[in-house]
Amino acid sequence: MNTSPKATHFPCHEHSVPCFWPMAAAIELGEEGLTLFQNNLRFVEKAIAFGDPSDPEWATENRIVLELDTLRLRDFSPPGQNAAQTPVLVDAPYAGHSSTIADYAVGQSLVETLMASGLTQVLVTDWKNATAEMKDFDIDTYLADIDRVVDHLGGKVDLVGLCQGGWMSAMYAARFPHKVHCIVLAGAPIDTDAGDGPIKKLAHTLPLSLYEQMVAAGDGRMLGQTMLAGWKGMNADEQYLGKFIDLYAHIEDKNFLRRTEHFERWYENPIDLPGAYYLQTIQQLFKENRFAKGEFVGLGQRLSLKDIVCPVYLLAGSEDDITTKEQVFDAEKYLGTPKADIVKKLVAGGHIGLFMGSRTLTECWPQIALWLRAGGRQGR
Repeated sequence: MNTSPKATHFPCHEHSVPCFWPMAAAIELGEEGLTLFQNNLRFVEKAIAFGDPSDPEWATENRIVLELDTLRLRDFSPPGQNAAQTPVLVDAPYAGHSSTIADYAVGQSLVETLMASGLTQVLVTDWKNATAEMKDFDIDTYLADIDRVVDHLGGKVDLVGLCQGGWMSAMYAARFPHKVHCIVLAGAPIDTDAGDGPIKKLAHTLPLSLYEQMVAAGDGRMLGQTMLAGWKGMNADEQYLGKFIDLYAHIEDKNFLRRTEHFERWYENPIDLPGAYYLQTIQQLFKENRFAKGEFVGLGQRLSLKDIVCPVYLLAGSEDDITTKEQVFDAEKYLGTPKADIVKKLVAGGHIGLFMGSRTLTECWPQIALWLRAGGRQGR
């Protein structure tokens, strides 16, 4: 005889909060309901913490060696390290999330991988959260501070540009080609007219006035929480339902919960951007594609990718829906670098995986480090 409790049917509004959907399912399942309900209590506790993470942290020991208006320069090299190699400057993205993506976690850190692969002097641009006083900072402000960093490091560096840090690094290399030894552009939108990704569609579909309204709402800044809502909206099913289903399914897996909490600490703590910088990026780079066209003016000069003649490594993700592979690889058409000194590498996975995915860090970045150590001439 069936002794399970009678199924209870709830009106739709009681299913409207994602955290409570599993509770309704538990009742529907009858004899397993008690166990599921206990899991539900743990789920709610985890979901609350899951949605209110603390600030992200750096995984690898480092020290701040220079502090400017826009950034802190973090040096991960052991004190007293022989600086015989060209310094490697990782230009982290300044697009709404913490620079800690370059040093995400022990065993899942780009910085850690580069140093383990023989690079002796690795530094990262730790971009600052935009304050009200920074609202009028534009792209020139950031290029000028990168130049101060390079001069501080002796006047010549290997640049590793991640996402937005990639186009910023390419701009810097075009403006000061004699100061860049080699450059890696990973997930970097150089030709923003290429491909057919959602970022391109949004940039060309939404009027500039809408972006201006969002900046005005942030009192002259583009607030990180506003951008986060937009990113989540691009993958609404995953962000507003899928991750809670995954959390519930792995409620007993402490390693999964720990990894999830760590990621949320990074993802759910976006930083604010100066309104001037943000609107300039939207209009001149993503709407008008001025950089690829050789029409962008940086630090008083028209910037041309043809002026970049150093070895270049282009890295793209096959499933990247933030920066499509075409936006990365089409840079080859504009660069002044000889074809023989350009490496193009397509790896499996999405955008964030390019910088902190275990597979990419294990299989790809050690080869990039070897390429950098060889001056961009070998290690392909």
